[in-house]
Amino acid sequence: MSNQPLGAAVVGTGFGVLTHVRALRSAGIEVHALVGRDPKKTADRAAGAGVAHATTQLDEALALPGVDLVTIATPPHTHADIAVQACEAGKHVMCEKPFAADLAEAERMRDAAHRAGVVHVLGTEFRFATGQALATRAIRSGAVGRPKLATFLLMQPALADPNGEVPAWWSDTEQGGGWLGAYASHVIDQMRATLGEWSGLSASLDLVADREWTAEDSFTIHFRTVDGCSGVLQSSAGTWGAPVLTSRISGPRATLSILGDTVTVADGQGERALDVPEELQNPAPNPPDGDLLVTAYDMLHSMGIDMGPFTRLFAHMRDTILGNTTAEDPVPGTFDDGVALQRIMDAIRRSAAQGSWESLD
Repeated sequence: MSNQPLGAAVVGTGFGVLTHVRALRSAGIEVHALVGRDPKKTADRAAGAGVAHATTQLDEALALPGVDLVTIATPPHTHADIAVQACEAGKHVMCEKPFAADLAEAERMRDAAHRAGVVHVLGTEFRFATGQALATRAIRSGAVGRPKLATFLLMQPALADPNGEVPAWWSDTEQGGGWLGAYASHVIDQMRATLGEWSGLSASLDLVADREWTAEDSFTIHFRTVDGCSGVLQSSAGTWGAPVLTSRISGPRATLSILGDTVTVADGQGERALDVPEELQNPAPNPPDGDLLVTAYDMLHSMGIDMGPFTRLFAHMRDTILGNTTAEDPVPGTFDDGVALQRIMDAIRRSAAQGSWESLD
């Protein structure tokens, strides 16, 4: 067991600064370097965040004394090369979702991490969100019986305004862009962690907002799990109107619903909220500096709701690296989960293009 401080290099000057830098520090990990593409922006963001080294060269950051781990918050089509280089340098890696551009790249990243023997973590931080963690625990304990039906619906106008600025890669299917990668990857991970592996799916991808994109701002996914649960995931960031959110899992015994940090179970006796164990509670949201909130994409993170979950994810990663005792529930996703997630994402895109049911057996 060790309490020595670890050091990190953060790759990405957008979400990397909005959340990674702050959450790493909250988890007791020092941030030694910020890596970006634009020299001036990287230097300015590093100075504003109090990070000593700003560079556009990953190998320069990897060579710095005290850098034990790397976090990756760049466009998905760049993840593989960065992750492989970090693994080959013997650094532990946390990579954001969407994990990769395709399954072949995802497998290359996983294999590099396994060969290097490093700790590898996927940026699906909402496994540590109070509501999701509590719901997953309740479903696994039999709160609804054997899950039979899962429903997830989220409608919000974040991308409805065609003048709202987002990163360029979001508009491009070839770069892994779109609402599918940006948001569905979180929900798919939630369903896998809660209900188990998927056996097949069909999907449609749509562009609702008036934008010149090759990627989607909306998705509809019908899936079945190996254990026989049927589910529908539908979301759009391109629809005007008040936000709509529904998340439910039903079985013969009861229906479980999630709304933020509140999880309820409804059955023949009525509906009741589940108590939240102390170990699943997160601190209040911690918004980033307002000066960093420039684009519509930045505003998606303006409330700081990911800070608590990300801090706990990095704390789990820290303790795993140091050989300290870690909790068995919840746990972060790994690059193995990233490969499973990418297999589903690729199948969704095939299904949308071909109108097919895609088997995942």
